[in-house]
Order: sequence, then C-alpha cells, then structure tokens
Amino acid sequence: MRDYSRHYINGMWVESEGGTRHLVINPATEQPCTEIMLGSQADVDKAVAAARTAFESYARTSPAERIALLQRIVAEYERRIPDIAEAISTEMGCPIAVARTSQAGSGLGHLKAAITALEGFSFEEQVGANRVVREPIGVVALITPWNWPLNQIAAKVAPAIAAGCTMILKPSEETPASAAVFAEVMDAAGVPPGVFNLVQGSGPGVGEALSKHKGVDMVSFTGSTRAGILVARNAAETVKRVHQELGGKSPNIILEGADLDKAIPAGLNRVLINSGQSCVAPARMLVHASQYADAAKIAAAKMESTRTGDPAEDGRHIGPVVNKAQYDKIQGLIRTAIEEGATLAAGGPGRPEGQDKGYYIRPTLFTDVTPDMTIAREEIFGPVVTMIRYADEDEAVRIANDTDYGLSAVISGDPARAKAIFPRLRAGMIYVNGGTSGYDMPFGGYKQSGNGREYGKFGLAEFMEVKAVLGDLD
Repeated sequence: MRDYSRHYINGMWVESEGGTRHLVINPATEQPCTEIMLGSQADVDKAVAAARTAFESYARTSPAERIALLQRIVAEYERRIPDIAEAISTEMGCPIAVARTSQAGSGLGHLKAAITALEGFSFEEQVGANRVVREPIGVVALITPWNWPLNQIAAKVAPAIAAGCTMILKPSEETPASAAVFAEVMDAAGVPPGVFNLVQGSGPGVGEALSKHKGVDMVSFTGSTRAGILVARNAAETVKRVHQELGGKSPNIILEGADLDKAIPAGLNRVLINSGQSCVAPARMLVHASQYADAAKIAAAKMESTRTGDPAEDGRHIGPVVNKAQYDKIQGLIRTAIEEGATLAAGGPGRPEGQDKGYYIRPTLFTDVTPDMTIAREEIFGPVVTMIRYADEDEAVRIANDTDYGLSAVISGDPARAKAIFPRLRAGMIYVNGGTSGYDMPFGGYKQSGNGREYGKFGLAEFMEVKAVLGDLD
C-alpha cells in the first residue's frame, strides 16, 4: 500500500499538523491501496503563508523564465507518466491503457498548451494615451476532482504557473497518489519553494479552509454543482474570485437521416470511455422518431457487447466506478428509471456477469425515456445512457436545453443543419460529427455548469487581474 501521508509545502515534504488518517480503496478489489493524511487548518495556513511569501518574487519573473520552468516540468512529467497512469488506474479504476494515454496524456497536453499560450500572450496593450496591464492575480487555491485527476490538475496548475501565480493544490481524496507524483514532478523540475504546494484533504476540511482563507486571492474549483455552490458561499466572505467547472447533463442530438451505424457507437463511446465518469458525457441521446427503433437496436447491441474488466489489465474494456457511494447512487438511479416506466434495453441493476467484487456497473441503456424522468434529469456519472424521441428539430433543441446544466452538447448528422442548430444550444462546447476538444480551446459551460473557462490562452487569462494605467508614462 502506498504511503503519501505527508504534504508538500514550501518545497519540502512535511508531516501534517493534526491531520486525520484516510485510506483510499481500490474500486476493483475493494481493498485499501493508498494511505494519506487529510490536512488540517494548520496545514492550510502553513501552505498559504508559503505561497504568499513566494508570490512576491515569483510574480516578478519574466515570461521567458516561466516558459523555461514549464519546459522542465514537461520533461519531468514525461518521465513519470508510467507512475501517474498506474496510480490513476489503481485508485479510480480506469483501465491502464486509458490511464496511460487519455488520462496521463491530458496532463502533458495542458502543460505544453500553457507554454504555447504564454509565448503568444499579450500582457500589455495601449488604449489611446493609456495602458492596460495584465498581472498575476496572486495566491490561488486549486481544488480538483477524481474522475480525470491529472487533466484537471494540469489544466489549473499550468496556467497558474504561466501567469506568475503561486498556488495550493487540494486534489480529491479519492485519487491522491497521482497528485503526489505530480508534486514530485514539480520538485524535480526545480519549481521555487512556495510556488506550488500540495495539501491532501477532504472538501469539508481543506477545501472549505482554502475557500474561506483571507490569504487566498482566487479559487479554481472543478466538481459537482452542489459542492461548487458551497465553495462560492465560503469564498464570498472574502470577495475572492471563484472559477468553477461543475456538473453536466449533455445531450447528443442525432439528426434525422444521420448514419446511425456511425453516429450511435461514436456517441456511446463518449460515455463509456471513463465508465461514464466524465462531466461532458453525452448520456442523453436524442433520436428522431423515424429512426428511433433502429437506433435503439444498434445502441443496445453496442452496450451489451461492452466488456467490463480488471483495470490493471490491458484491453478494450471499461473498469469499475470510483467507489461504493458512486456505485450505490447509480444502482439507485437504474432502479428508479425502471420504476418510472423507462424500458430497460441493455444492462440493468447489479454487477456484470462474472464480477463478484468491485464497483462494476453493467453498461446500461434505457429507451422510451421521457424528459421528465429522473434518469433524464440527474447527472448519472456512470455507463448509463437514456434514449429520448423527438418529433422535429425544434423539439430536439427544447429537450437539449431543458436542464439546469449547460456544459456541452453533441450533434451528429448533416453539417448544414448542425450549423443552424448549434447557436440555439445553451452549452459552452458543441461537438459536431466527431469533433474533439483541443488543449487550446475554451473549456467550460453555461448555467449551473459553472463560470469561467479553462485551457490554453483562455485558462491563462482566468489567473490574471486587469489594471488600467492612466496617463503618459513615456
């Protein structure tokens, strides 16, 4: 079992002051795999003090110096990808092949994108006789989730480093080992003491302490909408900036006449890749009535053929969901869907056949779903897809927008019709005919999916203050 019971503060691994022991459970074996100490208020105070001291000098470094630092981080990160992947696979159940590529690879992508963004970023602009200057916002708290651990860590740390900020990272207590390896990367790369600090902990503990802390200038949070609201309330006491990437209930509009043999599996793969544990998973599939029966058959066959298996083994299978609480929640939603009258077309309650332990979910498809059903409204965060009929494109748009969320949407079919529909969708990202997100494209949502944007130059700008300099300096 891994031991990551120390925090990384001011360039050193230090013991917790008054922390609480916490065991991480491997979701495939239901056995402990990592031990950490959940941090205390004293640990947070120490990390914030280190970041505040470091900010005075780090904020004055040049873009060239920060680019060189990011390049060193990239080199160290590349060396540790096998360790990062193994930690992610063990702690959250992601198949090792996906952990090596999509999971660990996304962290590398964000680090490189921050270098590119910084190389082209304009810190000053002239407006008539006056000047606008962009400066680092200060000490930032970075609170990250368990479902894409290094993606979200790097998507925050990299632009914060590029901007000239100092930071305290609080990763999810469900996936602490990959964050600890990342801290080792930062240490080996020579990040100055206090610029990057890691305090392990829970949301109600370390997360709340950081959100309320008067020494923190900004909180960047990724997680559930429920938790995001609490972060915003806590941060309001000190009027600090809050950047949030929250929940989603993304629609997948299959336009009438679309190639179902292509569109249906592609849409389902977007849900299945991380066992449904992605905020952008398009788990609401909207299909025109004229193609509904055929689409249901194709989707059911795809879900039935999807294998579950040991995340430590290579292969084209999906792993368990992250923990028992998530497993129980998904099982409850599946039962509720059956009770509310949805048709179970594939999968269903219980573990997949042959799985007698682990938090495995049967890949599940519900058809004859109506927009008012619980399964169509609540974020599932598991390998469960609902299929909803629509009569025309106006109805499809209404159903797609009929949610508290607005993170993303998928459209498959005629590009000309997709072009007419996408402006009507209240979502921050629209994926058309297999489109994928790039590390240089803005990532974020509308409505209760959050505020602000991450990735590339858009994420870099989030960590900046804007200062007006009025008068002649020449």
